[in-house]
Amino acid sequence: MPYLTSDQIAVVTRAVEEAEGRTSGEIVTVLADRSDGYSDVVLVWSTAIAFTAMSVFAALPQPFLDLWDRLVAGWGHEWTAGELASMTIALGLIAFTLGWLALSWEALKFRFIPAPVKTQRVHAAAIRHFRVGAERRTHGRTGVLLYLSMQEHRAEILADEAIASRVPAEVWGEAMADMLAEIKQGRVAEGFVAGVRDVGAVLAEHFPRDADDRNELPDRLIQL
Repeated sequence: MPYLTSDQIAVVTRAVEEAEGRTSGEIVTVLADRSDGYSDVVLVWSTAIAFTAMSVFAALPQPFLDLWDRLVAGWGHEWTAGELASMTIALGLIAFTLGWLALSWEALKFRFIPAPVKTQRVHAAAIRHFRVGAERRTHGRTGVLLYLSMQEHRAEILADEAIASRVPAEVWGEAMADMLAEIKQGRVAEGFVAGVRDVGAVLAEHFPRDADDRNELPDRLIQL
């Protein structure tokens, strides 16, 4: 589901146009729902749940066996080694399936993804989009990407090599702070506008607009 309306996208686009009117730099904005499917994380958690269930059964089998006898067998009996092994495997498969189904629910899945994993996946996705949409695609290699990933609550600002060589990475901290301050209040479009404004100011200082400058990258917000 799109996070922004066409009118809000137009607001961000105008902000990019205004910022680029003062600089030879190019600003690309990308809004993603998520940066990864995290199926590997779901697999790891489901496997851990399965092995935990099997380990608990192996350590304390009698309560499970008594419950099985009451609910299914009807009469208590002596469990063979083969039956115990089968019960252990069956319990593990059931736990794995239930864990996989539960963690397939998006709201729950993202609560179980470790913060460092989210940060790394968002950064990797931002780099991929930067390489495709901005890096070395301008004459002076002056592209900047503002990337926001909603489900992970993460954002990235990446700059092409000509900018990175003259503007320290920490300079983008103010732009990131202003952008996230709006987004945390649910104002996504306003957040992009704030970030674009601050990035544009930095670019205008270091890369003022040339008389023959032309627009080399799209100004419109890209929604993924």
